[in-house]
Amino acid sequence: MFGFSIFMNEALTIEKKAYIQKMAKNGFDGIFTSMHIPEDDASLYKKRLTELGECAKENQLDLMVDISGDALKHAGFSMADLEPLKKIGVTGLRMDYHLSNEQIANWSHQIKISLNASTITQQDVTELQVANADFSQLEAWHNYYPRPETGLDRKWYQEKNHWLKEQGFTIQGFVAGDEALRGPLYQGLPTLESHRHVHPLAAALDLMSCDTDLIYIGDGRLSEEVQEQFAMYQREQTILLHAEVIDAQFYEYILGNHMNRQDEARDVIRSADARFRNIPQIPPRDTKERAKGTITLDNERYLRYMGEIQITKKDLPADEKVNRVAQISEAELPLLEQIRAGVNFKIIRREGKTNEAN
Repeated sequence: MFGFSIFMNEALTIEKKAYIQKMAKNGFDGIFTSMHIPEDDASLYKKRLTELGECAKENQLDLMVDISGDALKHAGFSMADLEPLKKIGVTGLRMDYHLSNEQIANWSHQIKISLNASTITQQDVTELQVANADFSQLEAWHNYYPRPETGLDRKWYQEKNHWLKEQGFTIQGFVAGDEALRGPLYQGLPTLESHRHVHPLAAALDLMSCDTDLIYIGDGRLSEEVQEQFAMYQREQTILLHAEVIDAQFYEYILGNHMNRQDEARDVIRSADARFRNIPQIPPRDTKERAKGTITLDNERYLRYMGEIQITKKDLPADEKVNRVAQISEAELPLLEQIRAGVNFKIIRREGKTNEAN
């Protein structure tokens, strides 16, 4: 499941409502918001949370709210009665402060509860079990980290998630957005430090490989292009790549749907059926060095391999038998690491850009 963040330090504008609607259409299932950011004015929270809840309901989205007791009180709600929150569209509460496990267990029978994944201990799990918590309603949410160099280590994250899975938790993590980065630092809001400046879909797919069930965009917005990539992945399990022209004569041959071969190569992504397409004779053309992300077409000098389409996963030397045809944009290079054996991918034209050789 994928979700996204909407912050309540600003009004829920028509533009934001349109963004929420579009994200829902693109297959996103949930909204995350916060009610205890210290630099914000809590007096506006009730109105804004009510509007956001209504918008979430209209688009059939979950709404997880990061709270503290004081923020709820300022906003006119109470932990003693969760029904008003549920009525306005809140489906879950993320509790990142000191509460008894007995109280959490009680709330888990009323609403979905998210706990701090980094700080849950075996003692917490035991106390929740003794208190008869509904573990189907308990989720372990990792933090996002605004300050560079403070995001989690990937190995530690994997190990923690493995333990959380054994305890029966649903696990969540954040990846950074690519637009409207959250202030005051504007350095992205990822869970893992290695994801801070990485393409959001590449980071999300990496989190999926680390036992992460729910993946939310930490920052306030995804670009339309990246929204389209998430939508295609959810709809078709296909990774969408944008290619810039190097050789216009053969460019059209590399566009369209592909699948990486089951016998995964070390250095290149090999389109499984490329050589069996209807292709003309391919003479040697641009056979220069192949930078990472170069899309190539084997020429006639490779004999029976003529027509094979590859994407380089690393810088490779020039080869007189291999033509350079297009180039994956630099921002999308991390996506190549997610195209493993048998994974579907689609190459489309990067409009308005060209690396075409003279």
